[in-house]
Parts: sequence; C-alpha cells; structure tokens
Amino acid sequence: MKKNLHPEYKEVVFLDTSSNFKFLTKSTMKSSDTIKWEDGNEYPLVKIEVSSASHPFYTGKKLFVDTAGRVEKFNKRYQK
Repeated sequence: MKKNLHPEYKEVVFLDTSSNFKFLTKSTMKSSDTIKWEDGNEYPLVKIEVSSASHPFYTGKKLFVDTAGRVEKFNKRYQK
C-alpha cells in the first residue's frame, strides 16, 4: 500500500442529537470534539441528527427532526 494515501481508520463515538443515543464504531471521520467512553478511554465525537434510534422507519414512531430550517434555507437559496 502507498503511504499517506488512505485516511486514518480509527474508533469514533457517534452521538444522535435527537435521541441522545451514542455508539462506538470505527470510521474515517474526523472531529475536534472528544468524549470519554464507558471503557475509560477518550474518543473523537461526531454529532449526527438521525440514527437507528431516532429514525421513524426503525422506531415505528413519527418524530419531527428540525434541521435548522431546511425550507427557509431552500427558499433563500433558490429565490428569484
């Protein structure tokens, strides 16, 4: 393998901000935030808006997820 070609693959904690669900997995995503995990180690923290813990398909519940005014952002961007 060529050196410095592939991104670093490391353990990362993902936090679902709508349900406060956290899970540890491996990823190439980078983050400046960190969190102390259950095993006592500190890992990079990546915040996400939807995961299997909050997505209506997996939960069977309707959940309103506000993503910073998507409609307003769309209208502002494509206004004539």
